[in-house]
Amino acid sequence: MTLARLVDILPASAWADHVAGLLADRLAARPNLVVCLPTGSTPRPVYEALPGILQARSVSAAAATVVLLDEYVGLAAGHRARCDSMLRRGLLDRLDPSVARFIPFDMDDMSPQEACTQVDAAVSAAGGLDLVVLGLGRNGHIGMNEPGSAPDAPTRPVELTPSTRAAAIGYGVDPPPTHGVTLGVAGIVSTREIWLLATGAAKTGILARVLDGPVTTNVPATLLRGHPGLRVMVDDAARPNGPVR
Repeated sequence: MTLARLVDILPASAWADHVAGLLADRLAARPNLVVCLPTGSTPRPVYEALPGILQARSVSAAAATVVLLDEYVGLAAGHRARCDSMLRRGLLDRLDPSVARFIPFDMDDMSPQEACTQVDAAVSAAGGLDLVVLGLGRNGHIGMNEPGSAPDAPTRPVELTPSTRAAAIGYGVDPPPTHGVTLGVAGIVSTREIWLLATGAAKTGILARVLDGPVTTNVPATLLRGHPGLRVMVDDAARPNGPVR
């Protein structure tokens, strides 16, 4: 499979504005966009840039629906490290006006499995996902779909790998959660468009495997490669040393 035409490689100084600008384009073209968004360090500068770009272009997110990609299990409501808190703080609370609807995992009033079922039902009621934005984990995970996740993996509770737990410490929780809930691989690939984001030299090795290695459940992001709406957006620090074929 040829991926070169699907990969945008930008200088680090321009990468966030590029991604945010494309998201603004999608909102302008489809004001009622249903988009699934991640948290973490990779999309943070995109979220910092997006409100200003929307305002400059006179584009509103007021009719959009945002679905949370994943969530930790076991953190109290309002905890700074919860994914719903991070997305509200990093983006949703900074949009004026904010989105019409936010669909998080309800970790306070129901079991993790019930929360997953509720998210799937809400996405279906919204007409399905138009766009899923993903960060690339250092072990190749997408959302909290850890290595070993099957192509038909549903939205579900999951056990987190040690590297994912270690990343959670950086968000302000120690000891970190051992479990999470996530949109499954099946839900991700059922969407119309997928953006895979990666920045920094620490992602170079895993990005090379995603782009040019074998398709394998050991690197869940490789399961996206046959998707017709896949777009990979990276900064020049993350670019693999070899050619993107």
